[in-house]
Amino acid sequence: MKILGIDPGLRTTGFGVIHKQGQKLSYLAAGAIQTDAQQELPQRLHTIFSGVTEIIQRYQPDKAAIEKVFVNVNPQSTLLLGQARGAAICALVAANLSVGEHTALQVKQSVVGHGKAHKEQVQAMVQRLLQLPGVPGPDAADALAIAICDAHGLDLLGTMGKLAGRSGLRMKRGRLVG
Repeated sequence: MKILGIDPGLRTTGFGVIHKQGQKLSYLAAGAIQTDAQQELPQRLHTIFSGVTEIIQRYQPDKAAIEKVFVNVNPQSTLLLGQARGAAICALVAANLSVGEHTALQVKQSVVGHGKAHKEQVQAMVQRLLQLPGVPGPDAADALAIAICDAHGLDLLGTMGKLAGRSGLRMKRGRLVG
């Protein structure tokens, strides 16, 4: 299974594509979509939409994951980030991909082991987990971390489903019910 991770941003939207086979994760691609700060907002959003669409066409992922954004200190920045995230999600959904959403806390816990990890720690763990020859850039590392988090979530849901079946329970909306 190929998983596309997206780290949304109006200036820079990071992307990372990994391949998951059983428990093994491997690197396929990573990079960033840059927008021109001199352009109007609609053109910048189109750049993000087009860039994500091109990545989907090139790498043919089976699933996508994107970072969930919470309110920052600056409401205007949060609003712009939300619009960039929306442009990326529209491209993912237009390609009929299911989209997992993960908070920064969930991503850091999944990749580093604790939710207050620094960017450098995320970059180092992504390099180690995917056996990369060098440290990926911050936007690409975040996107790869989002894809890794999603892959780990798939493992967890699969394990929960197997346990549920053995114990006579079932899964409903990602939770065990009797």
